[in-house]
Amino acid sequence: MAAAGIVIDRFREKGQWNAETAMEHNRWLFAAQQRARRGPTPEVFFDKRLDNSRLVKAEDPVRKREMRSFTVAAVFFFALLMVYSWQHFSSIEYGYHIETEKAQLQHLQEENHQLGLTEAQLSRSERIDRLAHQIGMQSPQPGQMVAPAMVDADPNLPVLASVTVPALPSNR
Repeated sequence: MAAAGIVIDRFREKGQWNAETAMEHNRWLFAAQQRARRGPTPEVFFDKRLDNSRLVKAEDPVRKREMRSFTVAAVFFFALLMVYSWQHFSSIEYGYHIETEKAQLQHLQEENHQLGLTEAQLSRSERIDRLAHQIGMQSPQPGQMVAPAMVDADPNLPVLASVTVPALPSNR
């Protein structure tokens, strides 16, 4: 192809470039292409000069209305699909949340039961008596205990703090 450009330039320099020279040049190029091509299929070249710059596409009102209605239907379907998906995934999320809360409630109930058993075991009176005797405590003697109900004071009046020494029982 570079040689073709050189040939055209030489004819132009001499001023001999006309339609007959162009046809001869095209024949020479076609023959060179036939020699260079591969396979039995001939190559066909068409030179069409089309000017579409003046064409203007006319609007079709029926097509425009169809496209609008299709767009509205597609948007409505998409919105419906999004709402359904949101509800579906929310229900799955709530299901997991409920199962987590149930497991936590069961764990807390079991822990509460264990704490109740521990409290019952630690507050047994036999155990408390045994621990008291181990650290040297003795059962109270008569007169050592004063019940709060024995005090005749009004609970709303101020009281002066005082200490009463219990009388020791005499051994006669």
